[in-house]
Amino acid sequence: MLAAYYVIRPLREQLAAAVGSTQLPWFYGATFIGTLLLSPLFGALVTRWPRRVVLPLVYGFFIACLVGFVPLFAWPGLLTPRALGMVFFVWVSVFNLFVVSVFWSFMSDIWSSEQSRRLFPIIAVAGTVGAVTGPMLTRSLVGVIGVAPLLLVSAGLLCLALGCAIALGRWARRHGARRHEPGHEAAVGGGMFDGLKQVFADPFVRNMSILLLLADGIGTVNYALVTDYSGATFVDAVARTRFAANIDLAGNLLTALTQLTLTRWLLPRKGPGTVIMIWALVSISALALVLFSRDPHAPLLLGMPAVAVALIVSRGLAYGMAEPARHSLYTRVPRNVRYKGQNAVDTAVWRFGDLSIALGMNGLRVLGISTAGFAGISAAAALLAAGIGWRLSRRPEGVPAAEAARLPS
Repeated sequence: MLAAYYVIRPLREQLAAAVGSTQLPWFYGATFIGTLLLSPLFGALVTRWPRRVVLPLVYGFFIACLVGFVPLFAWPGLLTPRALGMVFFVWVSVFNLFVVSVFWSFMSDIWSSEQSRRLFPIIAVAGTVGAVTGPMLTRSLVGVIGVAPLLLVSAGLLCLALGCAIALGRWARRHGARRHEPGHEAAVGGGMFDGLKQVFADPFVRNMSILLLLADGIGTVNYALVTDYSGATFVDAVARTRFAANIDLAGNLLTALTQLTLTRWLLPRKGPGTVIMIWALVSISALALVLFSRDPHAPLLLGMPAVAVALIVSRGLAYGMAEPARHSLYTRVPRNVRYKGQNAVDTAVWRFGDLSIALGMNGLRVLGISTAGFAGISAAAALLAAGIGWRLSRRPEGVPAAEAARLPS
């Protein structure tokens, strides 16, 4: 699944770099609207159908879309570069959010809380292997087969992921830790808007939303700074695509390293709060390179500027440490929250954050905020995220959300 995503991610990045970060609010706005429309549809699916039906439907839809994009890339005259850039950026962003969110909802539904702390780092390592393989494939193949055929490569990988999901679902029905729970294989029930309602009504989901928004703020700011650097430095699509693939490769290698070492040891022993705290502190250290650098666009490490180093470190640790820890928290809540609340947070809330942060950056630029200033704001967000993550990890398992919200942290 992650290899399929990372094969096409550099295609999205080079299109974004071609228009510059000031246009990102339009991209993020369209993506937010798309996820806001699709979240209730996903809620309707899990309300009515069991997961053995929902997973193939979601994955099959995105496989068909990948094939449908091939003519648009093969014959550029069908859409203007700006229109294709916006459509593809929005679609890839929606693809990433829903496919990954469905995956983690599935994981939190078949493993217990204790198993998640032990197994999620291992599962994340396997995902990182795919995330490393994806940009390597793109970097190797883009100069040989061109851009459009990469979409078919991604579709083929996603077909394999779908086969694995179906096989794992069958295994879970026979051997899964939750197989004896009432309604384990049934549809979740409820209403199609439950996920969006939980963002405001459920204290746990609300705090998870704030945690995600803060983490997203770090990633979005760093991404915008690197987008500007790429657009100003590289003049053609192949060079921008190769640079984006190098960024992804470096970040994913760091993700794999942290998953195999720190996260695999820390999460089962110390819990998600400690893991989130360490992620935040190291991210602050990386952002300090940008904050105190004389020229954040000058080569700093292996030819990468400070803005790229900060993105690689913060993104690598976010997926290597913070994400497995954050998703392990969902194993403690009811299925309705695992599927609907978690999906709403990981789709609509995430893209609301992208839009708000991108608009905020444009406004702050008008006020004269520089690259260093944005790095300082991101560091403050990381510090606040550490505190919220620690408090959420202290929530006792099995305590209703309303009661847990009144407990001391």
